[in-house]
Amino acid sequence: MTLTLEDRAAGCLVGAAVGDALGGPVEGWSPDQIVERHGGRVHGIVGPWHEDWRTARPIAPYHKGDGHVTDDTLMTHALVRVYEAVRDHLDAYAVAEHLVPDLMTNPRWIPELEAEALPLQRIFLAEKWIVSRLHYGHVDPREAGSGNIVNCGAAMYMAPVGIVNAGNPVGAYAEALDIAGAHQSSYGREAAGVFAAAVAAACLPGATASSVVDTALALAKDGTRDAISAVCEAAARHRDFESALAPLRAAVAPYDSVGPDYRAPSLGARRPSRLHAIEELPIALGMLVVADGAYEGSVLGAVNYGRDCDSIATMAGAIAGAMAGAGAVPPAWAKEVAEASLLDLHAPATALAVVAREVFTRDRARRRAHESAFAAIAAPR
Repeated sequence: MTLTLEDRAAGCLVGAAVGDALGGPVEGWSPDQIVERHGGRVHGIVGPWHEDWRTARPIAPYHKGDGHVTDDTLMTHALVRVYEAVRDHLDAYAVAEHLVPDLMTNPRWIPELEAEALPLQRIFLAEKWIVSRLHYGHVDPREAGSGNIVNCGAAMYMAPVGIVNAGNPVGAYAEALDIAGAHQSSYGREAAGVFAAAVAAACLPGATASSVVDTALALAKDGTRDAISAVCEAAARHRDFESALAPLRAAVAPYDSVGPDYRAPSLGARRPSRLHAIEELPIALGMLVVADGAYEGSVLGAVNYGRDCDSIATMAGAIAGAMAGAGAVPPAWAKEVAEASLLDLHAPATALAVVAREVFTRDRARRRAHESAFAAIAAPR
């Protein structure tokens, strides 16, 4: 049975949020440290790394764990709200005109703070950048991402672009690159485009992990393409994430600028480069290959990989969820994350699917107008 757009949107956004919540409490640590802390691999929702999370560094003051989503989900939902406002394709100007004011002026429940606050008070420095550049600096939105640290900041919340362009990876890639220009440059911006394209490709009927990776490779450029190719080639030799953890890290290491110690980045970390890639997207796609597209295997592999695993699991969860629909996300996980985070995880997906249908109707009318105009000027004389 072909899954509906609504089912794929729910699978994507709920799947992303659940992956985010599972990965949050072990973010920044290595696979070995995760085993030591939790007495084995993580197979579900776990508590904070530090019991004294309110003051423990480098976590404080965030309550990561116990089913709380992080800034990945907060930014994803914020982008959905921009789509609800614009009700059409987005660009860098939409970030300046809608996303920045939303982050600055509308208090929302922040699960990790266990309080209502402005999203601006939770998001990371790479996301605060867009507020500084666009609101205070009045920079051209299409160029505002230049100078920001190059990380997964823009990529982590681009899943909605893939849903609005469901079945059209090329369109998703182009739209995400435009949106991300307000936030990032170089391989951070490139990853945003490729991730959105992967979600759009996952929505195609009959999509598989291999077809999604093939689409990503067809669109990705420079180090991003090379990293995805290397990681997915290594992933194809494994069928369980346990055996894949070290080989996937070894495969991405030449392209990852952060270096072996995630909490002590190299001097070349997060600088623009045509040779490098963010680590998160290639690993997410690699875990998708290892699990043959299955949601649980993809997400748990991402979580237990460590390092920036909340973002890796967000991406893996979004792609696997879009491919298999909402039913692929374990209901117990989704329920616990929604209740712990005090968020309706399905509402943004429902709203986004409505917008996606409206945008498709607009696109069809625009395409027919173009066809009519081109036919008129291209007809033989």
